[in-house]
Amino acid sequence: MRLNSKRMIVALAAVVLLRCGSAFASPPTSKSSAYWSGRASTLLTEIQKETAELRPHADKLGSFPRNPSLSWQSHATYLDRVKGHINSVGERIAELQRIRQDVLPWQQQAITAVTSHAAQVAASTQAAILHLRENQNYLFAPEYTNHLTTIADRSEDMKQTVDTFREDEKTQLKLQRLQTELELVGS
Repeated sequence: MRLNSKRMIVALAAVVLLRCGSAFASPPTSKSSAYWSGRASTLLTEIQKETAELRPHADKLGSFPRNPSLSWQSHATYLDRVKGHINSVGERIAELQRIRQDVLPWQQQAITAVTSHAAQVAASTQAAILHLRENQNYLFAPEYTNHLTTIADRSEDMKQTVDTFREDEKTQLKLQRLQTELELVGS
């Protein structure tokens, strides 16, 4: 009976694998690829942590267009916090871009998706900071409030993207462990 339950778990995990796509199915082909794949996972974990810390600041900025009582200094404080987090994310993405060719296909997909969201957050953050420097009295200008909304929305998208890829990686590792256990039981 125990063997049947393990087969059911492996079958369920295979369904999850199909949902995740065949990108997970390609294992690294060399020690170098395994190393870089592990490094990419570490960097994605660090980005996941950074995006979790970024989100409250981005959310607060996203609420500013509905709160006219806040000073430009409050805006500057939260923009500076977002800038710090997105710069940290950018450093990790730069390293991911350097090792991109040596990682698993799903990690390449994660790099592409996270890079896109991070670039949008960075561009809107920079534009909002420039606007604030030049127009401290125009906190409700549409182009400025659009940047604040983009920062909040793309930060959320980036966090969800990283979370999804990391969850899929955990599922893949669990599937591999279960397959190994099943092979040991069958031997």
